[in-house]
Amino acid sequence: MTPDLLTLLRAVDTPTVCNAIETAQGRRGFDAFTRGTVLSSAPEAGALVGRARTAQIAAAEPPDEDPGTIRARRMDYYRHMAGADAGALDGPALAVVEDLDGAEAVGAFWGEINTTVHRGFGLAGALTNGVMRDLGDMAEGFPVIAGSVGPSHAFVHVRSVAEPVTVFGLRVAPGDWVHADRHGALVIPEELLPELGAAIAKMQRTEAIVLEAARAPGFDFAAFEAAWMAFEKART
Repeated sequence: MTPDLLTLLRAVDTPTVCNAIETAQGRRGFDAFTRGTVLSSAPEAGALVGRARTAQIAAAEPPDEDPGTIRARRMDYYRHMAGADAGALDGPALAVVEDLDGAEAVGAFWGEINTTVHRGFGLAGALTNGVMRDLGDMAEGFPVIAGSVGPSHAFVHVRSVAEPVTVFGLRVAPGDWVHADRHGALVIPEELLPELGAAIAKMQRTEAIVLEAARAPGFDFAAFEAAWMAFEKART
């Protein structure tokens, strides 16, 4: 991940990156993306790009472990999110937290305190299938992409740290490069990073063939047909 590519990825939306990955792969069928509708605490914010720091939480029921174990795992969680644990990877980071309560998630882990703490750790934002709250008081510059909004933290507690997680059907491993915005999220195949900038540029050039024609005065079916033929030729 070069600085120029990172700047580019932050400037484009997640659908653009989805299409560019298929351009780089030379085929349709890329499927490492989220399913369903997400909510964003800052819909107009730029894209979140970073290496995943992962965890699992639950909140619907009280934890059944002793308080000392719960407390120690919580500190392991914050150590991991701060990048202070063994094997921490360089580069921008993004919190990716799976709520094991799934569709029945009730405990808001992401609010004023946790967004402020995680932003202080230098993370770019958070992706979770769980709950967020304190929408008017979240840390500025720390977008959260979540599954729902709710008022309570319920019995929220950390269940695992730095293990693979699944959010909105997307499996994310620690260290994966994640791109996320109000549309959802995806995992960028690391082997495509050297090609991704050129793929984004090619995709934008080819799409412009149709878009510019459609926005021009006198656009009709004949103009569309000519533009579409040029578009298909350019993208092969």
